[in-house]
Amino acid sequence: MTVTIDTNSGFCFGVTRAINAAEQELRQGALCCLGDIVHNGQEVARLEQLGLQTIDNDDLRSLPPHTRVLFRAHGEPPSTYWIANQRGITVIDATCPVVKKLQDRIRSCYEAHKNDSPLPPQIVIYGKPGHAEVIGLQGQTNNTAVVIESADQLSRLDFNRPIYLFSQTTKSVEGFRSLVEAIQSAITNHQSPIALEAHDTICRNVANRVALLQDFARANDIVIFVGGSKSSNARVLYNNCLEANQNTVFVSSPDELEDKLSDHLHLLQTNPDLRVGICGATSTPQWLMEKVKEKITTFI
Repeated sequence: MTVTIDTNSGFCFGVTRAINAAEQELRQGALCCLGDIVHNGQEVARLEQLGLQTIDNDDLRSLPPHTRVLFRAHGEPPSTYWIANQRGITVIDATCPVVKKLQDRIRSCYEAHKNDSPLPPQIVIYGKPGHAEVIGLQGQTNNTAVVIESADQLSRLDFNRPIYLFSQTTKSVEGFRSLVEAIQSAITNHQSPIALEAHDTICRNVANRVALLQDFARANDIVIFVGGSKSSNARVLYNNCLEANQNTVFVSSPDELEDKLSDHLHLLQTNPDLRVGICGATSTPQWLMEKVKEKITTFI
């Protein structure tokens, strides 16, 4: 039997940068993080053991001056920076550069067109409502941007106003292209003269993982996908994996393996040529996939 960890899985650049920043700052003293630093409970717990304190926006408003607060890779809206400045808080900004560039593009678009006449345009974000990154993107438009996740939600758009479309960095490229086609079709059906300006702002470092992940899934008999229960990226990539290999199971920790692999234990214990693959999301730490690998060997 072979047990292999996918070399293309694990933290993306933005998350790695934020984790490194947190570890470095923790060596200098107390540190808070606004929201979970990453959507993986195991990694959050590890950093909290090192002294990282996770806070929410209500906590931010009551922190004493000079408290050090890390802004995670997902980014924050301008209002959060304003609150931190008013409180005299020391901000360690770990916003992913890709997200920061997208924030700047959306803000520039909003500022350039907010006074257009006769009707102001709509800035539309293809993303998950309520997601930390999306909240930060909406904030660049004074929360006027419309967020939609699929073509089923096109009724939220006003087809009498120009549309400027952007995407959350971790969304599906195929989903974005389908949405563009659906909006263009709706414009035609409404016989509307409005313009659609679509900006594909999806992070290719994340998007390119799908094909590699599916190749990895096909190369193994059983696939263990390791991801946080709160991570939307983990659920998307898990489904991509499942599409390529129906013998794919989702776990958040090694403790879940015995239950999740109950239907496969006989194969694990009797098939000497079985290939088991372990992979994960952009928010899955390498050490956690290693722990899962160690646990699997106890079933052999």
